[in-house]
Amino acid sequence: MKHPEILAPAGSMEALTAALRTGADAVYLGGKKYSARNSAANFGDDELREAAFLCHSHDAKLYLAVNTLISDDESADFANYIAKAADAGVDAFIVQDLGALQIIRRVVPNACIHGSTQMSVHTASGAELLREMGFSRVVPARELSAETLAAIAGVDIETEVFVHGALCMSVSGQCYMSAMIGSRSANRGCCGQACRLPFSAAGNREKAALSLKDLSLLEQTDRLKEIGVDSLKIEGRMKRPEYVAAAVSELRKALDGDPPDMAMLRGIFSRGGFTDGYFSGKRQDMFGIREKNDVIAAKDIIPVLHQLYRRERAVFTADFHVRMLRDVPLEISASVGDNISVTVSGDIPDAARNAPTDDSALRKQLSKLGDTVFAFGDLTAEIDHELFVPAGKLNELRRKLTDELTMKIAEKNTPKYRINGFSFQPVKKIIPRQTGKLPLRTYCRTKEQALAAAELSQFVILPENLVDAGLPREKIIISPPRFIVDEEKTISRLKQLKNMGFEHLLCHTLDSAAIGKKLGFRLHGSFTLNAFNTLSAKAMPTEDIVLSPELTAEQLSKINCEKPAGALIYGRLPLMLTRNCPIKNEIGCKNCTGYITDRTARRLPVACSGDYVELLNSDILYMGDRLGELGGISFGVIMLFDENADETKDALMLKKPRGNITRGLYYRGVCENK
Repeated sequence: MKHPEILAPAGSMEALTAALRTGADAVYLGGKKYSARNSAANFGDDELREAAFLCHSHDAKLYLAVNTLISDDESADFANYIAKAADAGVDAFIVQDLGALQIIRRVVPNACIHGSTQMSVHTASGAELLREMGFSRVVPARELSAETLAAIAGVDIETEVFVHGALCMSVSGQCYMSAMIGSRSANRGCCGQACRLPFSAAGNREKAALSLKDLSLLEQTDRLKEIGVDSLKIEGRMKRPEYVAAAVSELRKALDGDPPDMAMLRGIFSRGGFTDGYFSGKRQDMFGIREKNDVIAAKDIIPVLHQLYRRERAVFTADFHVRMLRDVPLEISASVGDNISVTVSGDIPDAARNAPTDDSALRKQLSKLGDTVFAFGDLTAEIDHELFVPAGKLNELRRKLTDELTMKIAEKNTPKYRINGFSFQPVKKIIPRQTGKLPLRTYCRTKEQALAAAELSQFVILPENLVDAGLPREKIIISPPRFIVDEEKTISRLKQLKNMGFEHLLCHTLDSAAIGKKLGFRLHGSFTLNAFNTLSAKAMPTEDIVLSPELTAEQLSKINCEKPAGALIYGRLPLMLTRNCPIKNEIGCKNCTGYITDRTARRLPVACSGDYVELLNSDILYMGDRLGELGGISFGVIMLFDENADETKDALMLKKPRGNITRGLYYRGVCENK
């Protein structure tokens, strides 16, 4: 059974060096923009080229994270950035945005593209759809069981799994909390880690009810190999080099069958220890914070861990051949394997006055390879007797040999790309003059809401357990689970509903789109697909799309995707989609209050769906009086929570709700890609 790839993070050149010297098979990093960790040091254009060379000279791969959403205005700059990165020699691009995928495909047709965990893919069906779209690898959601990962690994696409590092409370790609609180969008690379702030279900101002322990599956490597995972990924582009070195070293030990030093790993960084709760299904003790003892332990252990990567690691074995003959320039060759060799020449050897340079002397000087990626292998020699070459000359030739050999290895490992020009000039959007009322689609959580919303709604969006609310089937869009825990059960239920005559399916992620496509539903795209630009909206495998709520009204008005595009105009925006309930963890289900409070005493409702919960905004999004500023949208989406029948009708008549309202991000916007 082969070892999976060890994939290490690098937020700086020192962290990259630490990863390579401790045995990483691949490294992922971000540039100065378009990366989901834009507050790391990251890599400029020249540094990216240097990073690619270092990786390839260590027989490792380099993956570039370009896993943020991009706007139409950024498309040309993004294309130029991709062309430079391809020219620098990166081995793959990690992507979230389907629009970014389209641009990369145009600029670098033979690029290798990995689907970021920000895509929220969490089923085998979703992985299959990524493969059909041209992705070579999927990075599934971190909230999956071993059984679900095994199903995904069975798809004909590489599978990369996070095995160590921080866990987000929310499913990646489905968190809008940081954006709504401070315009720092996780989908745009500038998450403010709002989940680490105080939240409580019981009014405890010291409680961090949304903070999870760090993940570690290092003690589960045998199971991961058995599953057939291709790459084991360490989180930590914001972490220091010593953390990277420790995690890589211990993961390699675990893969080799030795127990990893979990106490040491906890010492360098943890949040009250580690969890494997999603993978094992034991989710009783997954919450934790960074404690004082954790910080103290790290200070003591960092100097020790620095030694792990102080010296270069021998990656290759180099064999040498020396031709030292009378009246002929000295010639030394070095080779790695059967295909890579170099030869250098020196001066004509002198006649020996004292001790001649023999096989032993050659071996002594040529084996001094400690500052290179080479270990000394075999030495063969053709030597005339009584000749002498100074040790300094041999050392000089050895250094020249290893430099040239390193260059040749790096060149061999660097991918060759076809790089094209790019031009994207979106057709100017013609905003139709609104005649009549804007069609509305209403997401209902109760039968009462559905009956009240039916008359004023083009479609009523209902969870599958409410489809018997008494509405015409052609008026219902079925909303499958936002997070599919049991794929076969979900497919079976949707197949049953399709046979009953239901035609419309809401697609929260590519998983539900893939399942719906197989079953023959008409597919409608939710805002959770994060369509942020014209190309991504066009690329969605749905007949219409709700555009990202992180767009400004101006950005939204420019998107021209030739398919009906809608926007959220009323409701409590789900700030998080999470597998763990913060209320259940803190006070138990029996004492459920239905909300948590933040440090300002604002109440954030928690909507429970059994297998997952949604944390909702405290204020209601309301754009009913400003529809003309949303750029000629084709339909509006109303999201109901606890509204009664009268409040439901008021919402659909676009009346301003009681209490606090928000305009969302339509005027504030979110952070720039920089």
